[in-house]
Amino acid sequence: MKESDVLYTVDGAVATLFLNRPANKNAISLDMVRLLRRFLMEAQQDEAVRGIILTGKGDAFCAGGDVRAMAEGKLRSWDMKKFLWEEVHRVILMVEEVDKPLIAAVNGDATGAGMGFTLMCDLRVCSERARFAESFIKLGLVAGDGDAYFLPRLVGIGKALELLLTGDLITAEQAFQLGIATKVVSHERLMEETRVLMERIIRNPPQAVRMMKRAVYQAQSGSLRGHLDYISSQLSLLTETEDHLEAAKAFLEKRKPVFKGR
Repeated sequence: MKESDVLYTVDGAVATLFLNRPANKNAISLDMVRLLRRFLMEAQQDEAVRGIILTGKGDAFCAGGDVRAMAEGKLRSWDMKKFLWEEVHRVILMVEEVDKPLIAAVNGDATGAGMGFTLMCDLRVCSERARFAESFIKLGLVAGDGDAYFLPRLVGIGKALELLLTGDLITAEQAFQLGIATKVVSHERLMEETRVLMERIIRNPPQAVRMMKRAVYQAQSGSLRGHLDYISSQLSLLTETEDHLEAAKAFLEKRKPVFKGR
């Protein structure tokens, strides 16, 4: 029986999504896109889950679109538009709704839309074997899954245009120097190191973590005045939480706080 194109597991407070087409370098399929959206929604709605990790099975993170299908002309004109509008873009918009930390554990090559999948995450922990490429231009295409939106926000317009217009392959270390990779670790320790980073985040009060993430993304699209009004409301709400009071008391009592997510 064929395995699902995305595997979903929950270990403690962390959900992990595995892209699972290793024989195809985890190239994107319709089932993969639909399962990603479903599992992201499931993790967002599960109160026990405080953080989400996205990674790939096998030796690649994700090779992007299925080039063989493109060569055979299976996705052209309105078929491609429909696939993006109704499938791929719904995953990206679903990610925008996820206010829990989302970390990509980049285990190998992330190219084209595969690089886009890493960029839509909040952080990227990379194996030393990971490589990135905005390879759309090599196929006579444009970045169709948000890369032209996400990448300039990470590396600036000039460097983003260089990567998008050349399609050059860059190493994990180069990605780190550019600010794309959060950290680079040995391949064997990738999942362990990703989990360590996630645990450092989710040991904090969960409501504050979610509001902090929302605040950062809200600030990217609004005015300073609008952001300050927004953040004053969020901070005021957090002062009413049990976790805030517990944190203040623990600080004064010189002990570790015990957070309950309330």
